[in-house]
Amino acid sequence: MADYQAPLRDMRFVLNEVFDAPALWASLPKVAENVDPETADAILEEAGKITSGVLAPLNREGDEQGSKWNDGEVTAPEGFKEAYQTIVEGGWNGLGGNTEFGGMGMPKTLVAQFEEMMQGANMAFGLAPMLTAGACLALDAHGSQELKEKYLPNMYSGVWSGAMDLTEPHAGTDLGIIRTKAEPNDDGSFNVTGTKIFITWGEHDMAENIIHLVLAKLPDAPKGPKGISLFLVPKFMVNEDGSLGERNSFSCGSIEKKMGIKGSATCVMNFDGAKGWLVGEENKGLAAMFTMMNYERLGVGIQGIGAAEASLQSAREYALERIQSRAPTGAQEKEKAADPIIVHPDVRRMLLTMKSYIEGGRTFSTYVAQWLDISKYAEDDERRKHAEGMVALLTPVAKAFLTDRGLDACIMGQQVFGGHGFIREWGQEQLVRDCRITQIYEGTNGIQALDLMGRKVVGSQGKLYELFASDVASFIEENSDDEHLRPYLEPLAAAFERLSDVTEHVINQAGDNPNAIGAASVDYLDLFGLTALGYMWAKIVRAAAPKAESDTSGFYTGKLKTARFYFDRLLPKTVSLAEGIRSGSDSMMALTAEEF
Repeated sequence: MADYQAPLRDMRFVLNEVFDAPALWASLPKVAENVDPETADAILEEAGKITSGVLAPLNREGDEQGSKWNDGEVTAPEGFKEAYQTIVEGGWNGLGGNTEFGGMGMPKTLVAQFEEMMQGANMAFGLAPMLTAGACLALDAHGSQELKEKYLPNMYSGVWSGAMDLTEPHAGTDLGIIRTKAEPNDDGSFNVTGTKIFITWGEHDMAENIIHLVLAKLPDAPKGPKGISLFLVPKFMVNEDGSLGERNSFSCGSIEKKMGIKGSATCVMNFDGAKGWLVGEENKGLAAMFTMMNYERLGVGIQGIGAAEASLQSAREYALERIQSRAPTGAQEKEKAADPIIVHPDVRRMLLTMKSYIEGGRTFSTYVAQWLDISKYAEDDERRKHAEGMVALLTPVAKAFLTDRGLDACIMGQQVFGGHGFIREWGQEQLVRDCRITQIYEGTNGIQALDLMGRKVVGSQGKLYELFASDVASFIEENSDDEHLRPYLEPLAAAFERLSDVTEHVINQAGDNPNAIGAASVDYLDLFGLTALGYMWAKIVRAAAPKAESDTSGFYTGKLKTARFYFDRLLPKTVSLAEGIRSGSDSMMALTAEEF
């Protein structure tokens, strides 16, 4: 199996040539204070070294060993603790953190590239910094000044890690029915009691302390989601001088035996009157959680890209070296007994499909990160509000579409290997197992589709969709005279019109048919995702075409040829998706429960 190498050349292309990220950063004063092109490039270079050289070599061993549970204590796989210290020493835990409390204040457009490298190199390990970053986001946005000063510096430094405690045995998507309780104390703290499950890195030995953000209900809380509050509950109490005190009253009851990401500890956490502090307002816990959800859900989409990139690197190397049969057009390497399998059309189909989704997906994840940066840092209210709308609309697409295609790509990478792909030592079967969870956690992809179709599109009566529609339409109009882009703009415009027509169709149906949204949602998200990646590939062509004629490396010419494949073979899937959506919900709802 090929050793994972961070795709730095493509990341630099996306940041600097497709999006001109330095110009974006310069337009956001709070970002411009912390980053310039030279700093960004140095961060990418160093991130590539650490992820490829430190994290990737631990991936297979971490999967084989797994985290170990013993009487409430969890031990990470060999090498993870030392790798975590490398991350800590480099300040990587606080890369996007608030500079007021020791973070580096880097924009999400840059942080997203590091996240992809980390997840592609070692997803099980990468979940630890990812969950800490999410906890920091929620705490920084909603915590009191006292809580932020007390906890954020050590969380950004990585001396302490973070965990998010949402799910309970009976409550996953429907958090309104959680049972964990928080009883107030006279000193302003709360005693938290209940059980949480599926808590990623909820217990481990890599950091000195673990800061849990726990959803719970106060005694007089309203029923349902409007009665949920968020509490900070540390593993070890923190003294006034910042030193660690006694252990809090909660423990890890067990860790799950899982299909994938075995190196990470997925914990059952039992809280028995554990002392915690309110984050944000009472009964506004979900709002606090959703502050970090847009970032975390984009992060999960990026996991899909990272796993797929690792799979492609190995599959590409294998296809170039493995010899089987002759090319349909005749022997290509006559001195050998057979030709490399990359000569066969079906192998090329798989590799090009992977490459199309990965490079288009990397561009799309950066596009969404760009809107996150604007929504967080823009000083103009109108610009910020516009970006917030784009983030709301695009986040479920980024999470679900990129992870669905990420798993598809990993399976294709495994398929390129044939029988060897099913064997442990080649690494492809681990990538398939690891990538599978990305479609499930942080809100299953079916829930993401319902969020997109129900809340964001129908719920806004198409107003949020119009933001994206305007962006695509402006691009098509502004580039209508570009001879390089002309062959791509017509099919993009057709797919875009198809998406817009279906959007209006479902909005009209939803008023009379309660099942319309649910019946259309998954196909609609796929249709949206395919169209959005078509838009991204058009942006890629605009950046690559002027440099292709003098290109001796094959980088830019390869971009144009991959774009042609995407528009010829993948974008047309929007036709069948649109027809399926228009068919409505009748056939889906016709069977009785007994007829299943």
